[in-house]
Amino acid sequence: MKVLVVDDEKPARARLERMLGELPGHELVGQAVNGVEALEMTQSLEPDIVLMDIRMPGMDGIEAARHIARLEQPPAVIFTTAYSDHALEAFETHAVDYLLKPVKQDRLQAAIDAAARPTRAQAASSDETLAEFEPRQHICARVRGSLVLVPIEDVYYFHAEQKYVTVRYRGGEVLIEDALKALESEFGDRFVRVHRNALVSLAALGGMQSENGVHQVTFHDIDDRLEVSRRHLPGVRKVIKKL
Repeated sequence: MKVLVVDDEKPARARLERMLGELPGHELVGQAVNGVEALEMTQSLEPDIVLMDIRMPGMDGIEAARHIARLEQPPAVIFTTAYSDHALEAFETHAVDYLLKPVKQDRLQAAIDAAARPTRAQAASSDETLAEFEPRQHICARVRGSLVLVPIEDVYYFHAEQKYVTVRYRGGEVLIEDALKALESEFGDRFVRVHRNALVSLAALGGMQSENGVHQVTFHDIDDRLEVSRRHLPGVRKVIKKL
């Protein structure tokens, strides 16, 4: 079994490396220091198991696990942390186990023995469940086989078309498979629904124009326009008045 260790503290990584060395049949394939590195190395190294700290700078372990769960073949995640207050969130990411530091050899052995690669069905079903918890700080997309992380603060809008959602952001646009309803549930305090197929960032919303009876929202930094449906027009007007 290939194992990736993720922890921002070098002594913690070294301890897990030593402990893994005493477990036959397991190979340490890499070490990451934060959630972004964990996501990148999970894609490139394809570990079977990820031993993940939770509190790390930048992207924490909970968010990283949520992105990892969306991979086509996600590894099993085992959290290793000094804090017990994230246990519920950890297990809602379909983590195999939750080990408190200092991790003991027998607990690590038991967790790894129980580790199994999550099914694609589990990864897919996690979207709506995870939306009930702390919103992600990034959107993760696959572009030509590589993962692209888009900060939520850089997103102008989400636009749904058929089974994909276009994420328009400062760096361009990417396609994701997240349901628009789930995105609205997760990021509803930062976005407004303007149409059944579109969510617009409140921070990026510039105003609204009307031509020939068709209303469209405008943006601060880009020339894009999105149609506002009759159903959502009253709500959009209220939001714009508050800008």
